[in-house]
Amino acid sequence: MSLAPRAVLVHRTTEYEELVARHGTHGQAAFFLSSRGRSITEVVERHHLARRALAQVSAAVPLNWRRAQVERADLDRFLFGPEDVVVVVGQDGLVANVAQYVGAQPVLGVDADPGRNPGVLVRHRPDEVARLLPTAFSPSGGVHELTMVEAVTDDTQRLVALNEIYVGAAGHRTARYRLGLDGDRGAVEAQASSGVLIGTGTGATGWLRSVWQERATQLRLPEPTDDRLAWFVREAWPSPATGTHMNAGELTAGTRLSVTAESERLVAFGDGMENDVIELTWGQTIRFGLCPTKLRLMG
Repeated sequence: MSLAPRAVLVHRTTEYEELVARHGTHGQAAFFLSSRGRSITEVVERHHLARRALAQVSAAVPLNWRRAQVERADLDRFLFGPEDVVVVVGQDGLVANVAQYVGAQPVLGVDADPGRNPGVLVRHRPDEVARLLPTAFSPSGGVHELTMVEAVTDDTQRLVALNEIYVGAAGHRTARYRLGLDGDRGAVEAQASSGVLIGTGTGATGWLRSVWQERATQLRLPEPTDDRLAWFVREAWPSPATGTHMNAGELTAGTRLSVTAESERLVAFGDGMENDVIELTWGQTIRFGLCPTKLRLMG
């Protein structure tokens, strides 16, 4: 017997909840903010908006569906299944955080605070969820397949991200490594830099764009559904032992960018999730390219 669909509601702890957890009470949190020239009123209002949106979305789940809730910090320990529809209630960045864990399951982004979020990935309002959920597995459900980036190490560790993957030294200190392009006549360059950023068209609206704007480059950033990635070396340092010629480019199907560690510890993480990292030590190689799985975003 097949299981009923399950709506998995993903949310994150609000700023108000974090403040109360840190300071113990509402009053102490209010005093802390006032000492820094802020009022707790706005923080509480945003908390109530987020909780009302989550409650409204939960009430919109069909009665014959199963349901679950998961907080952002627990995503790496949550097991998503083939019957799941993932409903992200929050900001655009929360959809990106979810992307590396959900596989091919449809994702519905719900804006908990319209007007405050850009709404690039959280494209819907809570009152639209009841209409949209039943169409999640329909061919006419209006799902957009967004390109993702994948990193795989030589010992088979794997990382996936929707926006970008960063590889460099922990704490963004100077990283030493050898950079190579598979299939480019074996071109390799020893480098010392602030790290390497490999991103998608979705990520081209964020961190990747900020690096791109600083460069005098003709490289065209990809669109969210393009089967193409862009990569940039951050602040490469020239020296007798390190070069700066290989500092930007693109990756298409079948091409890979490789980074081989030449320092004690490098880290790679995706979409700002620094608590979920791959660690590299001397001589280890990590390769980046298009991910075979795409984020299936509804609407």
